[in-house]
Amino acid sequence: MKAEVEYIFGKHAAVEVLQERPDVVAEAHVAADFSMEKILKLLEKNKVATKVLNLKNPPRRISSNDAHQGIVLGILAEKLTIPYKDFKDSLNNSPDTALLVLGEVQDPHNVGAVIRSAAAFGIKGVLIPPHNQAPVTGTVVKVSAGMAFRIPLVTISNVNTVLRDLQKDGYWVYGLEGKGTTSTVTERFTRPSVFVLGNEGSGLREKTKEVCDELISIPIHPQCESLNAAAATAIVLASWSAQHPRALS
Repeated sequence: MKAEVEYIFGKHAAVEVLQERPDVVAEAHVAADFSMEKILKLLEKNKVATKVLNLKNPPRRISSNDAHQGIVLGILAEKLTIPYKDFKDSLNNSPDTALLVLGEVQDPHNVGAVIRSAAAFGIKGVLIPPHNQAPVTGTVVKVSAGMAFRIPLVTISNVNTVLRDLQKDGYWVYGLEGKGTTSTVTERFTRPSVFVLGNEGSGLREKTKEVCDELISIPIHPQCESLNAAAATAIVLASWSAQHPRALS
């Protein structure tokens, strides 16, 4: 079966992927008047197949109205992910280690945003299941602002199975839950940590809540019912990171 090509565009995204993960770049569509030498040299260095960008017949899901800046890259998004076993074998478990698990997060913009937050706050990997979950697409990569190329994206077969496996290795599992009794303000993150983000609408599945060691929440004003999934994740990860400055080095 032929691998699916996803398209990303713009100079920043192009530089990020060509520098960090040139192995995932399958093709490039470059405007006839494109002149950014850095990108042109990276394309040549990595021997990327290059075509002239034709906006009358653009690559799939690319519009002439997009801010493509004269460069569109086709990437093999599935090559951005690594299997859980390989990732786990390379993982150094310490109190400064934290992981983010996505549990049925279906908006690709949220997936891209939480990947960006995970990279920003020193999370060691983002674990992504295959079912009822937005996959890694061009939109996810674009919203991540290039961080999808810098942080491990890990494929897992089942959220609850992986959580139990990590618990055996000493990880403490926190489920992000608006009504959680553990607060981001008072919690001391003294063990290797796993944070689990549920679906934007329904939250964590009940069986996943049962696996979690604690359900963690963010104190907010009562006039606000809840936070966007990506915003809430950023706050929780920032709370952990503040206690683990070595994770940012």
